Amino acid sequence: RQFKIDDFEIGRPLGKGKFGNVYLAREKNSQFIVALKVLFKSQMEKEGVEHQLRREIEIQSHLRHPNILRLYNYFHDRSRVYLILEYAPRGELYKELQKSHTFDQQRTATIMEELADALIYCHGKKVIHRDIKPENLLMGLRGELKIADFGWSVHAPSLRRKTMCGTLDYLPPEMIEGRTHDEKVDLWCIGVLCYELLVGNPPFESSSHSETYRRITKVDLKFPSSMPSGAQDLISKLLRHNPSERLPLTQVLAHPWVQAHSRRVLPPCSSRPAH
Repeated sequence: RQFKIDDFEIGRPLGKGKFGNVYLAREKNSQFIVALKVLFKSQMEKEGVEHQLRREIEIQSHLRHPNILRLYNYFHDRSRVYLILEYAPRGELYKELQKSHTFDQQRTATIMEELADALIYCHGKKVIHRDIKPENLLMGLRGELKIADFGWSVHAPSLRRKTMCGTLDYLPPEMIEGRTHDEKVDLWCIGVLCYELLVGNPPFESSSHSETYRRITKVDLKFPSSMPSGAQDLISKLLRHNPSERLPLTQVLAHPWVQAHSRRVLPPCSSRPAH
């Protein structure tokens, strides 16, 4: 059905972005709790991202997977576009990582399993995420991972990375070198993520853009001695300069380190608001 803003009670802000904010909200009729992303048309037109938003709505509304944030519906009025999104009660993975600095093997392996499974689903639908990083990962009630932000530039996370190279840290060599890229960019990104979750900083982090570039293109990968050998094996099989040599997602799922440490929980089939 066609929703309008009066159908919702608006609660606390969950996040602020360049194009608007995200609020906790409740659909009055069903009492269903959602996250309502409010985007200002004027702001998006100024930046020329309306097409991107349309494409992302198109993509995300068709994705249904327990580890992908649902986009239930959307509507608009004269000045704003509203996205009705699944609410992820435990918030941003990024904030949790900042708090604890690193995650243990169990938590990291679980995230790797959830990500690999969700990305197999995406790639099967010809969707490449291209932007897997802690800021774009949310957590459900039981700590299960939810991939958000399907490349929408329309959501600047509330917390930007401190490092000057924040945006560079997850870029694969083929994107830095301006070559064509395919779904294998996501394999590189989950390798970088796995490293960052265990170590506390991304593998190619440097004090300058040019040095980060250099380290990425040379795959200048160094592991601290504290890194478990199984994790080191997985990461080094994902962070390969040649995209075709990167470990495929099915083999990430089957990797001995992931198998040994992952404790994935699948959410029960949840109720859904009317479409």
